[in-house]
Amino acid sequence: MNRPFVTLLAAALFLGTCSMANAQDSQMIGKQNITVKDGRMTPEALWAMGRIGAYSASPDGTHIVYQVGYYSVKQNKSHHMLFVMNADGTGRKQLTTSSKNETDAQWLDNETLAFLTGGEVWTMKLDGSNRKQLSKTDGAVEGFKFSPNGQKVILLKSIPYHDIIQKNPDDLPKATGRLVTDLMYRHWDHYVESILHPFVAKVTAEGIGEAKDLLEGQPYECPMEPFGGIEQLDWSPDSKKIAYTCRTKTGLQYSISTDSDIWLFNTEALEPGHELSVEDNFNLCKGMDYHTGAWKEPAIDPTKTMKYQAINSAENLKYNVGYDQNPKFSPDGVYVAWLSMERNGYESDRQRLCLYNLQTGEKRYLTESFDSHVDDFCWSDNKKDGALIYYIGVWHATENLYSVNLKGEVKQLTDTWTDFGSLQMLNNGKQLLAERHSYTAPADLYVVTPNTKKPEKTVVAQITEENKHILDQLGKPSVQQRWVKTSDGKQMLTWIVLPPNFDETKKYPTLLFCEGGPQSPVSQFWSYRWNFMIMASQGYVIVAPNRRGLPGFGQEWLEEISGDWTGQCMKDYLAAIDDAAENLPYVDKDRLGAVGASFGGFSVYYLAGHHEGRFKCFIAHDGAFNLEAMYTETEENWFSNWEYDDAYWNQDQTENARRTYANSPHRFVDKWDTPILCIHGEKDYRINATQGMSAFNAARMRGIEAQLLIFPDENHWVLKPQNGILWQRTYFNWLDRWLKK
Repeated sequence: MNRPFVTLLAAALFLGTCSMANAQDSQMIGKQNITVKDGRMTPEALWAMGRIGAYSASPDGTHIVYQVGYYSVKQNKSHHMLFVMNADGTGRKQLTTSSKNETDAQWLDNETLAFLTGGEVWTMKLDGSNRKQLSKTDGAVEGFKFSPNGQKVILLKSIPYHDIIQKNPDDLPKATGRLVTDLMYRHWDHYVESILHPFVAKVTAEGIGEAKDLLEGQPYECPMEPFGGIEQLDWSPDSKKIAYTCRTKTGLQYSISTDSDIWLFNTEALEPGHELSVEDNFNLCKGMDYHTGAWKEPAIDPTKTMKYQAINSAENLKYNVGYDQNPKFSPDGVYVAWLSMERNGYESDRQRLCLYNLQTGEKRYLTESFDSHVDDFCWSDNKKDGALIYYIGVWHATENLYSVNLKGEVKQLTDTWTDFGSLQMLNNGKQLLAERHSYTAPADLYVVTPNTKKPEKTVVAQITEENKHILDQLGKPSVQQRWVKTSDGKQMLTWIVLPPNFDETKKYPTLLFCEGGPQSPVSQFWSYRWNFMIMASQGYVIVAPNRRGLPGFGQEWLEEISGDWTGQCMKDYLAAIDDAAENLPYVDKDRLGAVGASFGGFSVYYLAGHHEGRFKCFIAHDGAFNLEAMYTETEENWFSNWEYDDAYWNQDQTENARRTYANSPHRFVDKWDTPILCIHGEKDYRINATQGMSAFNAARMRGIEAQLLIFPDENHWVLKPQNGILWQRTYFNWLDRWLKK
């Protein structure tokens, strides 16, 4: 339901006149001053925080440009701004001076920045002066990346796409109907009537020239829906080639497959008179065989899991039939590395680092000894390091920093209760620039000085304090790790989050947090919705177990959930809350609630029929309620196939499939007896809003106290600021009503 690679969104609360002296527009939304009463985090304080987004270091490593997003609750919109500072965090300067969003800054040299505003690429000097518009596309640019020599640029632009949703007749311009001829007619939160393509253009003194489509005439997207961006493409160091990510499938085949590939495109083939050959657009995952026909994808039954189908045989796995993305060239141009999942149809397979030697054609995997996900990586450009890659990965519920050499030797370089979100070289070859956050701290930027010989001497230094003016006013919750014995005798790491000014002699209402995914880690995340700091600040203890099915505890632990959504993982939830109720004297066992979103929402719906009186209330956000309906409602059909094994109409279902459908939460509504709040977005095409509506309707027809918070304009998340405030207020009003009596 939620991929482990997900992007952060920027937002903040607008509470009056903007405080920027150089603002040219009174509607500009910027950094907010807010007074917090009693040191308690509130929804308004949470939404007042600036949210750091993209960032980049200058070629000489002396300056850093970064993006911050702010939201206006009053105006119900966001504003993204650019800032520049010295690499040690000093000398911070605001570059954005109008109400227009400015994003995606990239260095052209040590004194010149390129950035995106109004759908066009602009440049400016380091001090924000001498602004010039380079592209002229009528606002069509959605992302860009300049070549290392600055002479070419990739532009991401949408093109019309009518292979699946047919174009309406020209004489019916006001017709709103859509004639659909295949699957994948909508994705995440929109109908698919356009797709992104990468275009390449030359850069001259006059600006960006005519752009040529790398995928001209092809019905495939690049980057890939729904979250892919410019990180799915990379320039070679000599500025001649582009490595890009693409899934060459449409319709039904797209909807059941996670098979994407890394392609290598020779940009010199775009020159006049050059006829494009196989070698000019080469598939690194499947090799020449893919073009010559020596490898052909075997037939796939779209109503069954691919676990047992020929596509995932040992022979076919050699061709990278799983999810491959985010290629990055080595500094010397000899290698391309990328993130790679092994099996087709499995969106949460272990994500490894794949390495391709462009000189020999050898392909191998570097992180086989790391039994968990690699979530982001960058090449070292320090010659003393040799060929070395730094990466972040989840282990034991934290996202820490690791290094791996080309021999596959992995070293852990940090070991803290925090999460690194992304990283890149600081361009001096000796340090890394990274974003980091935790349950009690939103994202800030850090400079990491790694020490691969003595990892304990790795230094992590914070260089931004975007929300210090708010955080200094807030009481800080305390966080503990607790290892809980599960019903099958294993040990499960569970986070315990305690309210600020915690008093161990008191008893507190307590929330069981049910994670989504179903295979996303309960690591030290910071969320602007499912935020543990605000929950604790409202007087709740949080119990957050890393139940069966989560990464960071080995592949066996991760995979125990697929085909068994209501088995051991549900027992793990109950083991965690029972342990807290029985062994933590400050947990009030008579005031327990269970909350969660996505698979967490499914978990809440299931627990509502199986909790045996443990909980006094439930909250389910965007959860699956009826798995038979969910099977054909979701847009990414590979998900249901892998998790359920079979279509519900197949007569030869596996035992796992029969158990899955038999244990769908909607079959146990007769056992519901506890108040429940259902929340759903009507633009959620991953888990359709009918699921939340059905659960609410069933509860009321059973005579159970229930509420439905429905958002007509939100997807699987809640992104608009006023909706976000409404979400938080509704959430806590419901909890307080039932757990603070």
